[in-house]
Amino acid sequence: MSAVPVITIDGPSGTGKGTIAARVAEALGWHTLDSGALYRVLGLAATRAGVALDDAESLAGLAAELALTFDGGRVLLAGEDVSDAIRSETAGMAASRVAVHAPVRAALLDWQRAAARAPGLVADGRDMGTVVFPDAVAKVFLTASADERALRRYKQLKDKGMDASLADLRNEIQSRDERDSQRAVAPLRAAPGSFELDTTAIGIQEVCDLVLTAVRRGAPGQCD
Repeated sequence: MSAVPVITIDGPSGTGKGTIAARVAEALGWHTLDSGALYRVLGLAATRAGVALDDAESLAGLAAELALTFDGGRVLLAGEDVSDAIRSETAGMAASRVAVHAPVRAALLDWQRAAARAPGLVADGRDMGTVVFPDAVAKVFLTASADERALRRYKQLKDKGMDASLADLRNEIQSRDERDSQRAVAPLRAAPGSFELDTTAIGIQEVCDLVLTAVRRGAPGQCD
């Protein structure tokens, strides 16, 4: 397990985990781990290689050989910048499908734990506090309504000039929530002792401030 301090930020898609993790890490001068990007890259790589998303063993083999590099804000797969490609709705759904397989999660576990480097790490995902870093010094679990998360994603896509259906996005979010929370291996749930925060009606900076306060205080709790 990690010998350096780790803060975990878990929660379903669209709750602001990545943004908050980046801001908390910047405030502390720590490193970040976007675990979701691993599964998104794997889903993209599997699709390109023609590997079925329900073929657990083949996916695990592919995961073990991923030529993946995080370069600042870029994600490189075999030297190709796939930062935008892995943020599509298709990539997100593929990530959710490959993440249900125990062999895949096992293949990526050591990779994730190796991301913990001094002076510390802020890791965001769905099982960071429950499985990957159960000894984290602080654990956060973010939530938000499905309607709000769909609206956030809709605005993101529109800002990029992409077509989107708000109803379809909401349905996709609900389907992914169900799949992530009901999978047999490392289901989406708040780790014991987590600071739980509903981000539906509050802005990014307020969420960041609340999380930093909770982390520095070191006390678990819940905020509505």
